[in-house]
Amino acid sequence: MSAPRLSLDKDLDELNQDILKMGGIIEQQIYEAVECLINKDRDLAEKVIKRDDEVDELQQIIEDKSVRLVIRQQPIAKDLRTIFVGIKLVTDLERISDIAVNIARIANRIIDQQYIKPLIDIPRMAKIAQTIVRVALDSYVRRDVNMAESLFDMEEEIDHLYSQIFRELLVIMMENPRTISQATQFLMVARHLERIGDHSTNIGEMVVYLETGKRIKLND
Repeated sequence: MSAPRLSLDKDLDELNQDILKMGGIIEQQIYEAVECLINKDRDLAEKVIKRDDEVDELQQIIEDKSVRLVIRQQPIAKDLRTIFVGIKLVTDLERISDIAVNIARIANRIIDQQYIKPLIDIPRMAKIAQTIVRVALDSYVRRDVNMAESLFDMEEEIDHLYSQIFRELLVIMMENPRTISQATQFLMVARHLERIGDHSTNIGEMVVYLETGKRIKLND
């Protein structure tokens, strides 16, 4: 293998490691954002919010490295596509981080209130959301089209739970209008978690495109 090829492979591997690091932080943010809601933990909510700066910084590092890599190595064909897909991928990851921050902020707003219902389905949604992010990243690193396509079923499960939560909270609000304010906050949390599924399937679509050249939709 030529020296330029070895150098390019090393740089691409470094980008992958940065992306995985960013993904690991975001998985933890999702978990902690819902944990602070469940346990009414204001300190944990603040931790989630503060880590957004770390994610933003990592996104900038990855994008800067990608640009320098294109200029220095002048990759072509699939290598070039890999770099551009990586840049798009970290945009979705950064938006997932923003979602976790939004959930933590909602937790801060209602943390001192008596909850109108036990939190059962929202933690279930959060667990699937963590998993779908991890699988999306694994599919990218492994360039695994089958794994990427499996994201569709996971996203469907998230959508089903969102619909279930929506119906349940709607009934609660209709029966007792005084619950509307807090129920709306829980609906926003569920909607945020549903959006994580959408961003993760975006990553899956990029993996399929990267490996096959085909553009598909996993979340129609």
